Amino acid sequence: MSQPLANPLPPVAPAALVGAFRELATANISDNLERQPGAIGLRPFHGGGPMAGVAFTVRTRNGDNRAIYEALELVRPGDVLVVDGGGDTTRALVGEIMCAIAQSRGAAGFVIDGAIRDADALAKGGFPVFARASIHRGPYKNGPGEINVPVSIGGMVVSPGDIVVGDGDGVVAFDAGKSQSLLAAVLAQKEKEAEILRMIAAGTYVGAGISKS
Repeated sequence: MSQPLANPLPPVAPAALVGAFRELATANISDNLERQPGAIGLRPFHGGGPMAGVAFTVRTRNGDNRAIYEALELVRPGDVLVVDGGGDTTRALVGEIMCAIAQSRGAAGFVIDGAIRDADALAKGGFPVFARASIHRGPYKNGPGEINVPVSIGGMVVSPGDIVVGDGDGVVAFDAGKSQSLLAAVLAQKEKEAEILRMIAAGTYVGAGISKS
């Protein structure tokens, strides 16, 4: 059987910085990335709550999860397992057991361009799981696959070490090198929108043209 190819692990972004993005909406992050990045067609399957972490990328052939098992042996606390499954939804790549393994090892979540299963069980938990669909059909376990390579997730390119953020609106990823300036811009937008909402509640808001919302 073909063995997954494991490349060197990417550097880990500071936990405090990643945590700051967990408190911010993907919509505002996307706005400040020129509204360009964003995975199309993925949605949350867990019981709710945001996700933020460092991308641990996996590329696998359609319907095969051997490389994902290899990644689970290497995943670090705070990593988000970002799986390029080619968008195939005919077989589930992960389910309740693999998610439990990932959570027990400190992973911050799963982002899968493909399908999951055990959707009812995952919906009762808080471990973040974003995917394209759910299906009961199980995966092959033959390979091949690659670990820590650039991947495409719903049309969004994710590189190892990128910061990945998810919420009810979906998933966005960006280069950790731009995170400090991006964080400042997103916080400024968040405060501006909070002020608009306060003015609306007070009845003092006057429309001022096109907003970012």
